[in-house]
Amino acid sequence: MSRALPEQAINAEKQDLVSSSADLSQYAKSILTKIAAWISDRSIPFLVISIGMIVMLLWAGSFKMTRPGAEGIVPLVSNSPLMSWLFKLFGPYIGSDIIGLTEWLAAILLIAGYFRPKAGIVGGIITTGMFFSTSTMLITTPGTTISYHGMRYMNNLGLFLFKDVISFGVSFYLISYFGKKAIISENKSL
Repeated sequence: MSRALPEQAINAEKQDLVSSSADLSQYAKSILTKIAAWISDRSIPFLVISIGMIVMLLWAGSFKMTRPGAEGIVPLVSNSPLMSWLFKLFGPYIGSDIIGLTEWLAAILLIAGYFRPKAGIVGGIITTGMFFSTSTMLITTPGTTISYHGMRYMNNLGLFLFKDVISFGVSFYLISYFGKKAIISENKSL
């Protein structure tokens, strides 16, 4: 009898996982909810976000491994209490190469996550740390805002850095998405 209860609990959990990823289209009634269900059922937000993140990481990582890319991030990294140690230890060119390689590694893990969700989780964790660090540069880098008629606005540098705040949130979404896939995969074998 004691074995039946854990088996029933496992089966109930598996059923909950399956039903939580069920086709939403069957429940949609209005045109707006049918559109939303169609988008959700095809994982369009995940595909756009993950592919966009992968392309951005590969492209930005590649650029950081060039002389202009390394020189371009010197003022950002040198003013960051979280990252300035990297340039002090390795110099701007090798430090920038390390940052670029980290971005490539995260992109490769996100790609692998399509087939092995736990790899995607690791990629998301790396980007979370990365974008948390770079988001703080919005505060620590001088000259990210301008004053106009007594109001403070982000200038081009501030807006450039602000995209990392959004990417920080995207990283959590990717961890969550890959995490759900990994949980489903783990429970299929039960």
